[in-house]
Amino acid sequence: MNDYHINIFYSADDGGYICDVPDLKACSAFGATPDEALRQVRIAKAAWIKAAKDAGKPVPPPRYRPAIYQLVS
Repeated sequence: MNDYHINIFYSADDGGYICDVPDLKACSAFGATPDEALRQVRIAKAAWIKAAKDAGKPVPPPRYRPAIYQLVS
């Protein structure tokens, strides 16, 4: 895997779509459509990574995998 997993889901409470990046704490975005939310979270992801680097903080590697991809031994 060479990029971060992104979750996209509809929020009735917010009246739109939420995207989040599980590997990047508090990195999320909102949009009226799934495409808009995805565009916004990509911007948020880039800003999150830049802010961490600028502050000298570690950027975690992409690790999150949805349960569907996890194999049971």
